[in-house]
Amino acid sequence: MFGLLRPALFALDPERAHNVTLAALRTGLVPSPGSPVAGLGVDLWGLRFPNPVGLAAGFDKNAVASRAMLKLGFGFVEAGTVTPKPQAGNPRPRIFRLPEDRAVINRLGFNNEGHDAFARNLDRQRTRKPGIIGVNVGANKDSADPIQDYVVGVIRFAAIADYFVVNISSPNTPGLRDLQARSVFQDLLSRIDTARNEATARPPLLVKIAPDLTTPGLAAIVEVALDTGVDGLIVSNTTIERPPSLRSSYAGETGGLSGQPLFAMATEVLKQTFRISEGRLPLVGVGGIASGADAYAKIKAGASLVQLYSALIYQGPGLVQNILRDVHTLLERDGAKKLADVVGVDSGA
Repeated sequence: MFGLLRPALFALDPERAHNVTLAALRTGLVPSPGSPVAGLGVDLWGLRFPNPVGLAAGFDKNAVASRAMLKLGFGFVEAGTVTPKPQAGNPRPRIFRLPEDRAVINRLGFNNEGHDAFARNLDRQRTRKPGIIGVNVGANKDSADPIQDYVVGVIRFAAIADYFVVNISSPNTPGLRDLQARSVFQDLLSRIDTARNEATARPPLLVKIAPDLTTPGLAAIVEVALDTGVDGLIVSNTTIERPPSLRSSYAGETGGLSGQPLFAMATEVLKQTFRISEGRLPLVGVGGIASGADAYAKIKAGASLVQLYSALIYQGPGLVQNILRDVHTLLERDGAKKLADVVGVDSGA
């Protein structure tokens, strides 16, 4: 079905094609993924993930289609990034397909409808407990106190989020990546932890980091995360780097690069993070996953869970089940009984 629809979707501007896709998903008419792949469950943070493959943040910014994506076979879905106030984001055009490179560049700038709309939508998505839905929180571009925006997000969604992600690594909001600096990062986590202690519930807290960090910068983040009780890291967001291998005419557009060209860089940072943390901090591997082999490589590099998004644009929703079947096959090939047995075996730790 996707093979028939793809030419029509690719004839549209990327952002319009995405909005059409969301509108279709909101109808609830999604194809059945078929029989679930057994033996890939993951127990982490007191949650039972039916499988390790999740939908990365950015696809469902306003929590309108999370239930539909879970029906497609994802083990979990991350909605957002959501900011306290609605914001339009950066001027269009702001999404660019790079088909020759199986990549995407975006400079969206946290466009979303704000906390109030997100909360209403998430309440509807969670009806009948469809599965694990995480909430990715961010700061408004014009905020006088960006850290307070994260605190407000944690308080607002503590009772309905299965887990939180603090997004301090998008390259499309000026100054946001400055929050990864050690002293600022410590202040951020301290204030968030105080808010979590005062909230009615305490979902796991993850931090999403950039792939462009220096080794000392990465080490500082890991140290602070371990000291302050962060539950995990998501490695990684999009990159501002432009590999020389890019062939598309859009390669020079500003914004974050995602998709296949990000795979090697993000996986190397994942390995470094696992080594630096000595496996004490659960990791979610993101960046360039387009096959079961890619997902399995992330797991062996140190990821307990993985996420994808860009590859869906090129391969469609059937990709999820293909990845799960291939991961299961690779796990059996290696003689492992469960995914936890192979996490980090290729990290060099």
